[in-house]
Amino acid sequence: MTTSFSYQTELPLYAEADVVVAGGGPAGIGAALAAARNGASVLLIEQRGFLGGMATVSLVPSYTPYSDREKPVIRGIGYEILQALKEAMQQGLKEKFRDVIDWVPIEPENLKLILDAKMQEAGVRLLYHTFISDVIRGEGGRIDALVIHNKSGSRAVKAKWFVDATSDADLVWRAGGAFQKGDDGGELQPATMCFVLSRLNRSRFEAFASEHGPLHTHIERAKESGELKVLHNWAAFSFYNESDCGFNFGHVTGIDGSNADDLTRGAVEGRKLVHHIADWLRRRIPGFEQAVVAQTGEQIGIRETRRIVGDYTVTFDDFTSCRSFPDDIARNAYYIDVHLSKPLLDGKTYIDKIFLPPGKSHGIPYRALLPVGFANLFVAGRSISADRTTQGSMRVMPTCFAFGEAAGTAGALLTQANGTDTRDVDIDALQRQLVKQGAWIGEDHLQEG
Repeated sequence: MTTSFSYQTELPLYAEADVVVAGGGPAGIGAALAAARNGASVLLIEQRGFLGGMATVSLVPSYTPYSDREKPVIRGIGYEILQALKEAMQQGLKEKFRDVIDWVPIEPENLKLILDAKMQEAGVRLLYHTFISDVIRGEGGRIDALVIHNKSGSRAVKAKWFVDATSDADLVWRAGGAFQKGDDGGELQPATMCFVLSRLNRSRFEAFASEHGPLHTHIERAKESGELKVLHNWAAFSFYNESDCGFNFGHVTGIDGSNADDLTRGAVEGRKLVHHIADWLRRRIPGFEQAVVAQTGEQIGIRETRRIVGDYTVTFDDFTSCRSFPDDIARNAYYIDVHLSKPLLDGKTYIDKIFLPPGKSHGIPYRALLPVGFANLFVAGRSISADRTTQGSMRVMPTCFAFGEAAGTAGALLTQANGTDTRDVDIDALQRQLVKQGAWIGEDHLQEG
């Protein structure tokens, strides 16, 4: 029997700001820093006690490429944070990655400190350990306030502009906005419980891999024999030093990251799978004989949930034709990367990876950040308006930094101009400001001087 309850209560006002950002992952970080640095008052709300998103919450071990294999296409705030992270590395890794911008390891505790410091320097007001429990809509497609809930109770937060950087388009969903999810049958990409192993011998492992082949070849054989029970013959890993290594390895299927029951099952099954993998590594891979599981993600890593219906939907054709738009606010060059929950008839566990030619990228229009039916809401992160295949390219952390930086900059410019709708922004002014901040939006928008 299901019973529902209704109640009404008067909420105290916690805070007002020019820009309120919901979510502290890469998109939220970019939005908050950009808005504050452009003179807006900013409140950033995050449900955990730290920033970083999947890099710190779920321990994704490295940033996917910032480059188009010739030059960086993700610049601005995202590039700034990458450089700060590299500077915080131990000396050996610092030298190794000094001139590298693709697949750079993420040491999560360093990243947490870096992000806290940058928010303080920019004057961003932080509110950790807080959930958004409801959205209060007003007239003309405006959001009047968010209802937040934490140990202090339930309160309201007001703003001129809101940025939904929750990854799952939670504000859009709670406000009754339009979205899509998964493929036509509702299938979502599988989730991964990332983890950190300690007490490794990096030199011994690298010597073994050099002589006997990379790790994925051994995974493939163990999977075929039934010894290793994983869906994909693939693992991404990054050493933080000589003895600690982060892994993005193993998949749990049927997890909807916007469903609490699924996240719970993902946590339980994900941790069990991690220890199965670690046991295999100890028994079969030299250099891992003494490995211990030092940490698993606080949450299983999610690749895909809701995608908003925006003023423009970025398509697969836009990707393959390297299309540019008059309202571009970012570029993307990452390949199509859609993991499958069920192998295809030929045994493939991915949609074919499609790479753009070196030096090529496609544009991301400002309109893809604007959910239909809302006047003062931006969406930034992997839930922007795109078809499913293209979302498999644009979902990664570097591009999310860029989406957030554009949204936060637009919010600040609209505040200065007394705008009333996200569509009021002066696109030329927004593009000039993004370029001035160091962002890259294509050859047609090179910084003067």
